[in-house]
Amino acid sequence: MADFTLTIGNKNYSSWSLRAWLACRLAGCDFEETVIPLREKGSGEAILKVSPSGKVPVLTHHRVTVWDSLAICEYLAECFPNARLWPGDPAARAMARAVSAEMHAGFPDLRRNMPMNMRATLSGKGMTPEVQADINRVTALWRECRKRFSGGADFLFGDVTIADAMFAPLISRFYTYGVELDSDSRRYAEAVWALPDLREWVVDAKKEPWIVPAFEI
Repeated sequence: MADFTLTIGNKNYSSWSLRAWLACRLAGCDFEETVIPLREKGSGEAILKVSPSGKVPVLTHHRVTVWDSLAICEYLAECFPNARLWPGDPAARAMARAVSAEMHAGFPDLRRNMPMNMRATLSGKGMTPEVQADINRVTALWRECRKRFSGGADFLFGDVTIADAMFAPLISRFYTYGVELDSDSRRYAEAVWALPDLREWVVDAKKEPWIVPAFEI
């Protein structure tokens, strides 16, 4: 039995679950995955049994419970230092933490108008001036990180890090909603989208039987 258990929501819809799940994979963590479908009868009660916030994802490790995606990433970085989930260079690490925190707290219009839905093809849907402003900010962050810290590699800080895991759900939205990107941002998005772990998640998401009308456009 694995020491770690990650409880997540639907892979098709739960963007925060994807972030934590990718971080577990990047860490090389041997974990048990438990899916609690969202908005189903009994879902709330089932989540509360493992998560004090009543939300997913939640990571349990012996007597430790971590119920926030970014906190889960930080905990994994401490448990698996050799995985180098944050960049080694202090300046790059500070930038990686800053952009991850901005992703964690920001871009509400983009989240609201373009919910994650990996089964759907919704080109042109959800676009508003406010959403475009969020997209502009996201892509500006990507270009700045790659210019300063990628060393010419495809990812934000050279190797794949927590920062890339934090942006992966947004990249899925850009594919779902047919968002046009500049060439540099498109190169980065394509690199993340091609990650084997993310491809596995997408396959699983498309096989799920659950449909949540509130999350569909």
